[in-house]
Amino acid sequence: MSVSTALFYLSIQGVCLQLCSIYPRCLSVCSSLLSIYPRCLSAALFCLSIQGVCLSTALFSIFVSIQIALMTVTLFPIRLFLAAFMMLLAWPFAFIASVGRNEMVVEPQSLWRKFVDVALRTIMRVMWFAGGFHWMTVKGRQALPAEAPILTLGPHSSYFDAIPVTMSMSSIVMKAESKDIPVWGTLIKYIRPVFVSRSDQDSRKKTVEEIKRRAQSGGEWPQIMIFPEGTCTNRSCLITYKPGAFIPAVPVQPVVIKYPNKMVRKQTQHNTIQHLFLPVYTPSEEEKNNPALFAHNVRHLMAKALDIPITDYSFEDCQLAMAEGQLRLPVDTCLLEFAKLVRRLGLKPQNVEKVLQEFGNRARKMEGEKLGLEAFAHYLDVPVSDMLRDIFSLFNEEDNMIDIREYVIALSVVCRPAKTLETMKLAFRMFEAEEDGAITVAELACILKTALGVADLDVSRLFVAIDTEDTGKLTFGKFRSFAEHHPNFSEDYLSTDNTGRNGCPHQPNATPNAKPQTNGFCPDFSPRDNHHDTTTDDSVKKHN
Repeated sequence: MSVSTALFYLSIQGVCLQLCSIYPRCLSVCSSLLSIYPRCLSAALFCLSIQGVCLSTALFSIFVSIQIALMTVTLFPIRLFLAAFMMLLAWPFAFIASVGRNEMVVEPQSLWRKFVDVALRTIMRVMWFAGGFHWMTVKGRQALPAEAPILTLGPHSSYFDAIPVTMSMSSIVMKAESKDIPVWGTLIKYIRPVFVSRSDQDSRKKTVEEIKRRAQSGGEWPQIMIFPEGTCTNRSCLITYKPGAFIPAVPVQPVVIKYPNKMVRKQTQHNTIQHLFLPVYTPSEEEKNNPALFAHNVRHLMAKALDIPITDYSFEDCQLAMAEGQLRLPVDTCLLEFAKLVRRLGLKPQNVEKVLQEFGNRARKMEGEKLGLEAFAHYLDVPVSDMLRDIFSLFNEEDNMIDIREYVIALSVVCRPAKTLETMKLAFRMFEAEEDGAITVAELACILKTALGVADLDVSRLFVAIDTEDTGKLTFGKFRSFAEHHPNFSEDYLSTDNTGRNGCPHQPNATPNAKPQTNGFCPDFSPRDNHHDTTTDDSVKKHN
Protein backbone atom coordinates (compact mmCIF):
# COMPACT_ATOMS: atom_id res chain seq x y z
CA MET A 1 0.00 0.00 0.00
CA SER A 2 1.33 3.43 -0.95
CA VAL A 3 1.54 6.30 1.51
CA SER A 4 -0.92 8.34 -0.56
CA THR A 5 -3.52 5.53 -0.36
CA ALA A 6 -2.99 5.27 3.38
CA LEU A 7 -3.52 8.99 3.78
CA PHE A 8 -6.69 8.77 1.67
CA TYR A 9 -8.21 6.15 3.99
CA LEU A 10 -7.22 8.14 7.05
CA SER A 11 -8.74 11.28 5.53
CA ILE A 12 -12.02 9.40 5.10
CA GLN A 13 -11.95 8.51 8.77
CA GLY A 14 -11.23 12.12 9.69
CA VAL A 15 -14.06 13.48 7.56
CA CYS A 16 -16.50 10.97 9.03
CA LEU A 17 -15.61 11.87 12.57
CA GLN A 18 -16.02 15.57 11.83
CA LEU A 19 -19.41 15.00 10.13
CA CYS A 20 -20.64 12.91 13.05
CA SER A 21 -19.68 15.58 15.54
CA ILE A 22 -21.46 18.33 13.57
CA TYR A 23 -24.38 16.47 11.99
CA PRO A 24 -25.70 13.51 13.98
CA ARG A 25 -27.72 12.35 10.98
CA CYS A 26 -24.50 11.67 9.14
CA LEU A 27 -23.69 8.98 11.70
CA SER A 28 -25.22 6.24 9.56
CA VAL A 29 -23.35 7.42 6.47
CA CYS A 30 -20.05 7.52 8.34
CA SER A 31 -20.65 4.05 9.78
CA SER A 32 -21.21 2.73 6.29
CA LEU A 33 -18.02 4.31 5.00
CA LEU A 34 -15.93 2.99 7.88
CA SER A 35 -17.45 -0.48 7.51
CA ILE A 36 -16.23 -0.53 3.91
CA TYR A 37 -12.64 0.25 4.85
CA PRO A 38 -11.88 -1.36 8.24
CA ARG A 39 -9.03 -3.51 6.97
CA CYS A 40 -7.74 -0.71 4.81
CA LEU A 41 -7.70 1.52 7.86
CA SER A 42 -5.53 -0.87 9.90
CA ALA A 43 -3.29 -1.40 6.92
CA ALA A 44 -2.97 2.35 6.51
CA LEU A 45 -2.01 2.84 10.13
CA PHE A 46 0.56 0.03 9.88
CA CYS A 47 1.97 1.48 6.68
CA LEU A 48 2.36 4.93 8.18
CA SER A 49 3.89 3.55 11.38
CA ILE A 50 6.51 1.65 9.36
CA GLN A 51 7.16 4.78 7.34
CA GLY A 52 7.64 6.73 10.57
CA VAL A 53 10.12 4.21 11.93
CA CYS A 54 12.10 4.17 8.69
CA LEU A 55 12.04 7.96 8.51
CA SER A 56 13.20 8.37 12.12
CA THR A 57 15.96 5.76 11.57
CA ALA A 58 17.10 7.51 8.41
CA LEU A 59 17.08 10.90 10.13
CA PHE A 60 19.02 9.44 13.08
CA SER A 61 21.60 7.92 10.73
CA ILE A 62 21.97 11.20 8.90
CA PHE A 63 22.30 13.05 12.21
CA VAL A 64 24.96 10.62 13.47
CA SER A 65 26.89 10.86 10.19
CA ILE A 66 26.84 14.65 10.33
CA GLN A 67 27.90 14.58 13.99
CA ILE A 68 30.83 12.25 13.26
CA ALA A 69 31.90 14.37 10.30
CA LEU A 70 31.85 17.57 12.37
CA MET A 71 33.61 15.97 15.33
CA THR A 72 36.28 14.51 13.03
CA VAL A 73 37.38 17.96 11.87
CA THR A 74 36.83 19.76 15.19
CA LEU A 75 36.97 17.64 18.34
CA PHE A 76 39.10 14.72 17.16
CA PRO A 77 42.26 16.77 16.36
CA ILE A 78 42.06 18.42 19.80
CA ARG A 79 41.72 15.08 21.55
CA LEU A 80 44.56 13.61 19.52
CA PHE A 81 46.79 16.54 20.47
CA LEU A 82 45.91 16.22 24.16
CA ALA A 83 46.55 12.45 24.11
CA ALA A 84 49.98 13.00 22.52
CA PHE A 85 50.75 15.74 25.03
CA MET A 86 49.84 13.51 27.97
CA MET A 87 52.02 10.70 26.65
CA LEU A 88 54.94 13.11 26.33
CA LEU A 89 54.25 14.34 29.85
CA ALA A 90 54.28 10.75 31.15
CA TRP A 91 57.52 9.84 29.35
CA PRO A 92 60.05 11.40 31.80
CA PHE A 93 58.37 9.68 34.77
CA ALA A 94 58.46 6.31 33.03
CA PHE A 95 62.04 6.87 31.85
CA ILE A 96 63.36 7.70 35.33
CA ALA A 97 61.60 4.70 36.88
CA SER A 98 62.96 2.36 34.18
CA VAL A 99 66.63 3.37 34.33
CA GLY A 100 68.86 0.56 35.59
CA ARG A 101 65.97 -1.83 35.99
CA ASN A 102 66.72 -5.58 36.07
CA GLU A 103 64.28 -7.52 33.90
CA MET A 104 64.50 -10.59 36.13
CA VAL A 105 64.12 -8.91 39.52
CA VAL A 106 61.38 -6.69 40.98
CA GLU A 107 62.60 -3.59 42.81
CA PRO A 108 61.14 -2.75 46.24
CA GLN A 109 58.27 -0.26 46.03
CA SER A 110 60.07 2.75 47.54
CA LEU A 111 58.40 6.09 48.23
CA TRP A 112 59.58 7.77 45.05
CA ARG A 113 58.45 4.80 42.93
CA LYS A 114 55.02 5.02 44.53
CA PHE A 115 54.93 8.72 43.60
CA VAL A 116 55.84 7.90 39.97
CA ASP A 117 53.14 5.23 39.86
CA VAL A 118 50.46 7.64 41.14
CA ALA A 119 51.64 10.36 38.76
CA LEU A 120 51.44 8.06 35.75
CA ARG A 121 47.98 6.80 36.69
CA THR A 122 46.77 10.40 37.04
CA ILE A 123 48.23 11.42 33.69
CA MET A 124 46.65 8.40 32.00
CA ARG A 125 43.26 9.20 33.53
CA VAL A 126 43.47 12.79 32.25
CA MET A 127 44.42 11.44 28.82
CA TRP A 128 41.35 9.19 28.67
CA PHE A 129 39.16 12.02 29.99
CA ALA A 130 40.40 14.22 27.17
CA GLY A 131 39.62 11.33 24.81
CA GLY A 132 35.95 11.40 25.77
CA PHE A 133 35.83 8.79 28.54
CA HIS A 134 34.38 11.08 31.17
CA TRP A 135 32.85 8.27 33.23
CA MET A 136 34.56 5.03 34.17
CA THR A 137 32.61 2.65 36.36
CA VAL A 138 34.50 0.01 38.31
CA LYS A 139 32.48 -2.69 40.06
CA GLY A 140 33.89 -5.32 42.36
CA ARG A 141 37.32 -5.39 43.98
CA GLN A 142 40.59 -5.96 42.18
CA ALA A 143 42.40 -8.80 43.90
CA LEU A 144 45.95 -8.44 45.19
CA PRO A 145 48.81 -10.02 43.19
CA ALA A 146 49.19 -12.68 45.89
CA GLU A 147 45.48 -13.57 45.56
CA ALA A 148 45.30 -13.64 41.75
CA PRO A 149 48.55 -13.08 39.84
CA ILE A 150 46.71 -13.16 36.49
CA LEU A 151 43.73 -11.06 35.34
CA THR A 152 41.78 -12.39 32.34
CA LEU A 153 39.94 -9.65 30.43
CA GLY A 154 37.22 -9.91 27.84
CA PRO A 155 35.72 -9.42 25.45
CA HIS A 156 38.56 -7.77 23.53
CA SER A 157 37.04 -5.41 20.96
CA SER A 158 39.21 -2.28 20.49
CA TYR A 159 42.26 -0.34 21.62
CA PHE A 160 40.07 1.30 24.27
CA ASP A 161 40.44 -1.98 26.15
CA ALA A 162 43.85 -0.62 27.19
CA ILE A 163 42.07 1.62 29.72
CA PRO A 164 42.16 -0.93 32.58
CA VAL A 165 45.85 -1.56 31.84
CA THR A 166 46.79 2.12 32.12
CA MET A 167 44.64 2.65 35.19
CA SER A 168 46.12 -0.31 37.10
CA MET A 169 49.66 -0.32 35.64
CA SER A 170 49.48 -4.11 35.32
CA SER A 171 51.85 -6.03 33.08
CA ILE A 172 50.71 -7.29 29.68
CA VAL A 173 51.98 -9.55 26.89
CA MET A 174 53.29 -7.55 23.92
CA LYS A 175 55.39 -7.85 20.79
CA ALA A 176 59.09 -7.32 21.45
CA GLU A 177 59.22 -4.75 18.64
CA SER A 178 57.01 -2.39 20.70
CA LYS A 179 59.78 -1.50 23.13
CA ASP A 180 61.78 0.18 20.33
CA ILE A 181 59.02 2.69 19.48
CA PRO A 182 60.03 6.19 20.66
CA VAL A 183 58.13 7.46 23.74
CA TRP A 184 55.63 4.59 23.55
CA GLY A 185 58.36 2.01 24.11
CA THR A 186 59.48 3.71 27.34
CA LEU A 187 55.92 3.81 28.67
CA ILE A 188 55.48 0.14 27.81
CA LYS A 189 58.70 -0.92 29.51
CA TYR A 190 57.58 0.77 32.74
CA ILE A 191 54.75 -1.73 33.26
CA ARG A 192 57.23 -4.62 32.83
CA PRO A 193 55.44 -6.49 30.01
CA VAL A 194 56.18 -10.02 28.87
CA PHE A 195 57.67 -9.59 25.40
CA VAL A 196 57.00 -12.00 22.53
CA SER A 197 59.53 -12.09 19.69
CA ARG A 198 58.35 -13.03 16.22
CA SER A 199 61.89 -13.82 15.06
CA ASP A 200 62.46 -16.37 17.83
CA GLN A 201 60.95 -19.77 17.05
CA ASP A 202 60.92 -20.65 20.76
CA SER A 203 59.29 -17.33 21.73
CA ARG A 204 55.91 -18.83 22.57
CA LYS A 205 57.44 -21.41 24.85
CA LYS A 206 59.60 -18.77 26.56
CA THR A 207 56.57 -16.49 26.96
CA VAL A 208 54.56 -19.21 28.70
CA GLU A 209 57.51 -19.99 30.95
CA GLU A 210 57.92 -16.30 31.88
CA ILE A 211 54.21 -15.95 32.66
CA LYS A 212 54.42 -19.07 34.78
CA ARG A 213 57.52 -17.78 36.61
CA ARG A 214 55.89 -14.46 37.47
CA ALA A 215 52.53 -16.00 38.36
CA GLN A 216 54.15 -18.42 40.80
CA SER A 217 56.25 -15.76 42.55
CA GLY A 218 53.77 -15.40 45.41
CA GLY A 219 52.66 -11.87 44.52
CA GLU A 220 56.17 -10.46 44.14
CA TRP A 221 55.59 -9.42 40.53
CA PRO A 222 52.83 -7.08 39.28
CA GLN A 223 49.67 -8.75 38.03
CA ILE A 224 49.56 -9.77 34.38
CA MET A 225 46.53 -8.71 32.36
CA ILE A 226 45.78 -11.10 29.50
CA PHE A 227 43.07 -11.05 26.84
CA PRO A 228 42.71 -14.82 26.37
CA GLU A 229 40.70 -14.50 23.15
CA GLY A 230 43.90 -13.43 21.41
CA THR A 231 42.15 -11.11 18.95
CA CYS A 232 39.47 -8.43 18.69
CA THR A 233 35.83 -9.44 18.25
CA ASN A 234 32.55 -7.53 18.02
CA ARG A 235 31.51 -8.29 21.64
CA SER A 236 28.58 -10.46 20.50
CA CYS A 237 30.13 -13.67 21.86
CA LEU A 238 33.27 -15.05 23.51
CA ILE A 239 35.47 -17.15 21.25
CA THR A 240 37.68 -19.97 22.50
CA TYR A 241 40.30 -18.83 24.98
CA LYS A 242 43.97 -19.47 24.38
CA PRO A 243 45.52 -21.54 27.20
CA GLY A 244 48.50 -19.25 27.97
CA ALA A 245 46.86 -17.55 30.95
CA PHE A 246 45.79 -20.88 32.42
CA ILE A 247 48.91 -23.02 32.00
CA PRO A 248 50.50 -21.66 35.24
CA ALA A 249 47.58 -23.29 37.11
CA VAL A 250 47.24 -20.37 39.56
CA PRO A 251 44.10 -18.47 40.64
CA VAL A 252 42.90 -15.92 38.10
CA GLN A 253 40.49 -13.01 38.41
CA PRO A 254 38.09 -12.61 35.47
CA VAL A 255 37.42 -9.00 34.44
CA VAL A 256 34.62 -8.19 32.02
CA ILE A 257 34.57 -4.98 29.98
CA LYS A 258 31.34 -3.29 28.94
CA TYR A 259 30.67 -0.23 26.79
CA PRO A 260 27.16 1.10 27.54
CA ASN A 261 27.40 3.41 24.52
CA LYS A 262 26.22 1.76 21.33
CA MET A 263 28.90 3.66 19.43
CA VAL A 264 32.30 4.19 21.04
CA ARG A 265 34.42 6.64 19.06
CA LYS A 266 36.86 9.45 19.61
CA GLN A 267 34.50 11.59 17.53
CA THR A 268 31.62 11.34 20.03
CA GLN A 269 31.25 13.75 22.93
CA HIS A 270 30.84 11.23 25.74
CA ASN A 271 32.01 7.64 26.07
CA THR A 272 31.57 5.35 29.05
CA ILE A 273 33.26 2.12 30.06
CA GLN A 274 32.53 -0.36 32.82
CA HIS A 275 34.96 -2.81 34.46
CA LEU A 276 33.49 -5.62 36.49
CA PHE A 277 35.96 -7.54 38.65
CA LEU A 278 34.49 -10.98 39.23
CA PRO A 279 35.45 -13.14 42.22
CA VAL A 280 38.84 -14.86 42.06
CA TYR A 281 38.60 -18.23 40.31
CA THR A 282 40.72 -20.92 41.95
CA PRO A 283 41.30 -23.95 39.68
CA SER A 284 40.56 -27.47 40.84
CA GLU A 285 43.14 -30.23 40.57
CA GLU A 286 41.53 -31.37 37.34
CA GLU A 287 41.70 -27.84 35.90
CA LYS A 288 45.33 -27.44 36.99
CA ASN A 289 46.19 -30.51 34.93
CA ASN A 290 43.98 -29.43 32.04
CA PRO A 291 44.45 -25.76 30.95
CA ALA A 292 41.81 -26.14 28.21
CA LEU A 293 39.18 -27.12 30.77
CA PHE A 294 40.34 -24.29 33.08
CA ALA A 295 40.01 -21.78 30.24
CA HIS A 296 36.61 -23.15 29.20
CA ASN A 297 35.15 -22.81 32.71
CA VAL A 298 36.47 -19.26 33.19
CA ARG A 299 35.05 -18.28 29.79
CA HIS A 300 31.72 -19.79 30.81
CA LEU A 301 31.72 -17.62 33.94
CA MET A 302 32.58 -14.43 32.03
CA ALA A 303 29.95 -15.10 29.36
CA LYS A 304 27.32 -15.47 32.07
CA ALA A 305 28.35 -12.12 33.60
CA LEU A 306 28.19 -10.46 30.16
CA ASP A 307 24.94 -12.24 29.22
CA ILE A 308 26.33 -13.26 25.83
CA PRO A 309 26.87 -16.70 24.24
CA ILE A 310 30.15 -18.52 23.75
CA THR A 311 31.35 -20.14 20.54
CA ASP A 312 33.66 -23.10 20.07
CA TYR A 313 35.61 -21.26 17.41
CA SER A 314 38.97 -19.67 18.18
CA PHE A 315 41.36 -16.97 17.04
CA GLU A 316 42.70 -19.30 14.33
CA ASP A 317 39.15 -19.93 13.10
CA CYS A 318 38.57 -16.17 12.87
CA GLN A 319 41.74 -15.84 10.80
CA LEU A 320 40.56 -18.66 8.56
CA ALA A 321 37.06 -17.22 8.09
CA MET A 322 38.33 -13.69 7.35
CA ALA A 323 41.43 -14.59 5.31
CA GLU A 324 41.96 -12.33 2.31
CA GLY A 325 42.36 -15.15 -0.22
CA GLN A 326 40.61 -15.42 -3.58
CA LEU A 327 38.44 -18.21 -2.16
CA ARG A 328 36.50 -16.54 0.67
CA LEU A 329 34.89 -19.16 2.88
CA PRO A 330 31.08 -19.07 2.95
CA VAL A 331 29.17 -18.85 6.23
CA ASP A 332 28.12 -22.51 6.11
CA THR A 333 31.60 -23.91 5.46
CA CYS A 334 32.58 -27.06 7.32
CA LEU A 335 36.28 -26.12 7.24
CA LEU A 336 35.93 -24.32 10.57
CA GLU A 337 34.87 -27.61 12.15
CA PHE A 338 37.70 -29.36 10.28
CA ALA A 339 40.26 -26.81 11.51
CA LYS A 340 39.11 -27.26 15.10
CA LEU A 341 39.49 -31.06 14.88
CA VAL A 342 42.90 -30.75 13.20
CA ARG A 343 44.17 -28.58 16.08
CA ARG A 344 42.81 -30.91 18.73
CA LEU A 345 44.46 -33.91 17.13
CA GLY A 346 47.75 -32.06 16.68
CA LEU A 347 47.63 -32.60 12.91
CA LYS A 348 48.50 -29.01 11.99
CA PRO A 349 52.15 -29.27 10.89
CA GLN A 350 54.85 -26.86 12.04
CA ASN A 351 56.68 -27.06 8.70
CA VAL A 352 53.59 -26.46 6.57
CA GLU A 353 55.12 -26.32 3.09
CA LYS A 354 57.24 -29.43 3.56
CA VAL A 355 54.43 -31.57 5.02
CA LEU A 356 51.89 -30.47 2.39
CA GLN A 357 54.30 -31.29 -0.41
CA GLU A 358 54.91 -34.73 1.07
CA PHE A 359 51.18 -35.35 1.48
CA GLY A 360 50.58 -34.14 -2.08
CA ASN A 361 53.22 -36.46 -3.54
CA ARG A 362 51.84 -39.46 -1.66
CA ALA A 363 48.27 -38.65 -2.69
CA ARG A 364 49.29 -38.28 -6.35
CA LYS A 365 50.90 -41.71 -6.35
CA MET A 366 47.68 -43.22 -5.01
CA GLU A 367 45.86 -41.99 -8.16
CA GLY A 368 42.51 -41.49 -6.49
CA GLU A 369 42.56 -44.68 -4.42
CA LYS A 370 39.99 -44.51 -1.63
CA LEU A 371 40.87 -45.14 2.02
CA GLY A 372 38.86 -46.53 4.92
CA LEU A 373 39.17 -45.31 8.50
CA GLU A 374 42.03 -47.68 9.43
CA ALA A 375 44.00 -46.83 6.30
CA PHE A 376 43.34 -43.12 6.88
CA ALA A 377 44.75 -43.38 10.41
CA HIS A 378 47.80 -45.21 9.03
CA TYR A 379 48.26 -42.51 6.37
CA LEU A 380 48.36 -39.81 9.08
CA ASP A 381 50.37 -42.03 11.47
CA VAL A 382 47.88 -41.54 14.31
CA PRO A 383 45.68 -43.96 16.24
CA VAL A 384 41.97 -44.27 15.56
CA SER A 385 40.00 -42.02 17.92
CA ASP A 386 36.60 -40.33 18.10
CA MET A 387 38.01 -37.07 16.76
CA LEU A 388 39.68 -38.86 13.86
CA ARG A 389 36.30 -40.43 13.07
CA ASP A 390 34.80 -36.94 13.06
CA ILE A 391 37.42 -35.79 10.53
CA PHE A 392 36.81 -38.92 8.47
CA SER A 393 33.06 -38.25 8.44
CA LEU A 394 33.62 -34.81 6.89
CA PHE A 395 34.97 -36.49 3.73
CA ASN A 396 33.09 -39.78 4.04
CA GLU A 397 31.24 -41.00 0.98
CA GLU A 398 28.41 -43.51 0.81
CA ASP A 399 30.81 -46.48 0.77
CA ASN A 400 32.56 -45.35 4.01
CA MET A 401 35.66 -44.47 2.03
CA ILE A 402 37.38 -41.11 1.48
CA ASP A 403 39.57 -39.58 -1.20
CA ILE A 404 42.76 -38.57 0.60
CA ARG A 405 43.28 -35.75 -1.90
CA GLU A 406 40.29 -33.94 -0.42
CA TYR A 407 41.87 -34.10 3.05
CA VAL A 408 45.13 -32.62 1.70
CA ILE A 409 43.25 -29.77 0.00
CA ALA A 410 41.31 -28.96 3.16
CA LEU A 411 44.50 -29.07 5.25
CA SER A 412 46.19 -26.69 2.80
CA VAL A 413 43.33 -24.18 3.11
CA VAL A 414 43.40 -24.37 6.89
CA CYS A 415 47.18 -23.98 7.12
CA ARG A 416 47.53 -21.19 4.54
CA PRO A 417 44.07 -19.66 3.94
CA ALA A 418 45.33 -16.57 2.11
CA LYS A 419 47.39 -18.57 -0.43
CA THR A 420 44.63 -19.64 -2.79
CA LEU A 421 46.84 -20.26 -5.81
CA GLU A 422 49.26 -22.40 -3.80
CA THR A 423 46.37 -24.60 -2.69
CA MET A 424 45.03 -24.82 -6.24
CA LYS A 425 48.49 -25.69 -7.56
CA LEU A 426 48.74 -28.52 -5.05
CA ALA A 427 45.23 -29.72 -5.94
CA PHE A 428 45.90 -29.66 -9.70
CA ARG A 429 49.09 -31.67 -9.16
CA MET A 430 47.16 -34.37 -7.31
CA PHE A 431 44.24 -34.55 -9.78
CA GLU A 432 45.83 -33.83 -13.18
CA ALA A 433 46.28 -36.53 -15.79
CA GLU A 434 49.86 -37.56 -16.54
CA GLU A 435 49.48 -37.30 -20.32
CA ASP A 436 48.37 -33.65 -20.51
CA GLY A 437 48.53 -32.28 -16.94
CA ALA A 438 44.85 -31.24 -17.09
CA ILE A 439 41.68 -31.84 -15.08
CA THR A 440 38.00 -32.20 -15.99
CA VAL A 441 35.02 -30.14 -14.86
CA ALA A 442 34.04 -32.84 -12.34
CA GLU A 443 37.53 -32.77 -10.82
CA LEU A 444 37.47 -28.96 -10.64
CA ALA A 445 34.14 -29.17 -8.84
CA CYS A 446 35.58 -31.64 -6.34
CA ILE A 447 38.61 -29.41 -5.72
CA LEU A 448 36.63 -26.21 -5.20
CA LYS A 449 33.90 -27.84 -3.09
CA THR A 450 36.61 -29.15 -0.77
CA ALA A 451 38.51 -25.85 -0.72
CA LEU A 452 35.33 -23.98 0.23
CA GLY A 453 33.98 -26.66 2.54
CA VAL A 454 30.53 -26.85 0.92
CA ALA A 455 28.37 -29.77 -0.19
CA ASP A 456 27.11 -28.38 -3.51
CA LEU A 457 28.85 -26.06 -5.95
CA ASP A 458 28.18 -25.15 -9.56
CA VAL A 459 31.50 -24.59 -11.36
CA SER A 460 30.20 -24.79 -14.93
CA ARG A 461 30.32 -21.02 -15.53
CA LEU A 462 33.86 -20.80 -14.20
CA PHE A 463 35.00 -23.82 -16.25
CA VAL A 464 33.51 -22.42 -19.48
CA ALA A 465 35.03 -18.99 -18.82
CA ILE A 466 38.52 -20.50 -18.45
CA ASP A 467 38.21 -23.16 -21.16
CA THR A 468 37.80 -20.72 -24.01
CA GLU A 469 39.00 -23.33 -26.55
CA ASP A 470 36.28 -25.77 -25.45
CA THR A 471 38.71 -28.64 -24.85
CA GLY A 472 36.83 -29.99 -21.85
CA LYS A 473 39.98 -29.82 -19.72
CA LEU A 474 41.94 -27.24 -17.72
CA THR A 475 45.60 -26.93 -16.81
CA PHE A 476 46.87 -25.07 -13.78
CA GLY A 477 48.55 -22.55 -16.10
CA LYS A 478 45.18 -21.58 -17.58
CA PHE A 479 43.56 -21.41 -14.16
CA ARG A 480 46.34 -19.23 -12.73
CA SER A 481 46.22 -16.85 -15.69
CA PHE A 482 42.44 -16.51 -15.33
CA ALA A 483 42.68 -15.98 -11.56
CA GLU A 484 45.31 -13.27 -12.01
CA HIS A 485 43.03 -11.39 -14.42
CA HIS A 486 39.87 -12.10 -12.40
CA PRO A 487 40.83 -11.90 -8.71
CA ASN A 488 37.14 -12.07 -7.70
CA PHE A 489 36.39 -15.17 -9.74
CA SER A 490 34.91 -16.94 -6.71
CA GLU A 491 32.21 -14.30 -6.26
CA ASP A 492 31.64 -13.78 -9.99
CA TYR A 493 31.56 -17.34 -11.32
CA LEU A 494 30.76 -19.73 -8.46
CA SER A 495 27.40 -20.35 -6.85
CA THR A 496 26.65 -22.55 -3.87
CA ASP A 497 23.35 -24.16 -2.97
CA ASN A 498 23.47 -24.93 0.72
CA THR A 499 20.38 -23.18 1.96
CA GLY A 500 19.03 -24.66 5.13
CA ARG A 501 21.81 -27.14 5.77
CA ASN A 502 25.42 -27.39 6.84
CA GLY A 503 28.24 -26.97 4.39
CA CYS A 504 29.36 -30.58 4.75
CA PRO A 505 26.69 -33.26 4.42
CA HIS A 506 28.32 -35.37 7.15
CA GLN A 507 29.43 -32.61 9.48
CA PRO A 508 29.56 -34.00 13.05
CA ASN A 509 27.59 -32.46 15.86
CA ALA A 510 25.44 -30.54 13.41
CA THR A 511 22.41 -28.97 15.01
CA PRO A 512 19.32 -29.01 12.78
CA ASN A 513 17.63 -26.22 14.74
CA ALA A 514 20.71 -24.11 15.30
CA LYS A 515 20.24 -20.58 16.53
CA PRO A 516 21.04 -17.60 14.33
CA GLN A 517 24.71 -16.90 13.98
CA THR A 518 26.22 -14.50 16.45
CA ASN A 519 29.11 -12.85 14.68
CA GLY A 520 28.96 -13.55 10.98
CA PHE A 521 30.28 -17.07 10.92
CA CYS A 522 30.24 -18.49 14.46
CA PRO A 523 27.26 -20.65 15.44
CA ASP A 524 25.89 -20.07 18.91
CA PHE A 525 27.30 -22.44 21.54
CA SER A 526 25.87 -20.79 24.63
CA PRO A 527 27.01 -21.88 28.10
CA ARG A 528 23.71 -23.53 28.91
CA ASP A 529 24.00 -25.82 25.88
CA ASN A 530 27.67 -26.61 25.73
CA HIS A 531 29.53 -28.36 28.49
CA HIS A 532 31.76 -30.70 26.60
CA ASP A 533 35.44 -31.07 27.34
CA THR A 534 37.74 -29.63 24.71
CA THR A 535 40.84 -31.53 25.71
CA THR A 536 43.33 -32.93 23.27
CA ASP A 537 44.09 -36.60 22.96
CA ASP A 538 47.53 -36.90 24.51
CA SER A 539 48.26 -40.13 22.73
CA VAL A 540 48.18 -38.49 19.33
CA LYS A 541 51.46 -37.95 17.54
CA LYS A 542 52.23 -34.42 16.26
CA HIS A 543 53.75 -33.83 12.83
CA ASN A 544 56.95 -31.79 12.59
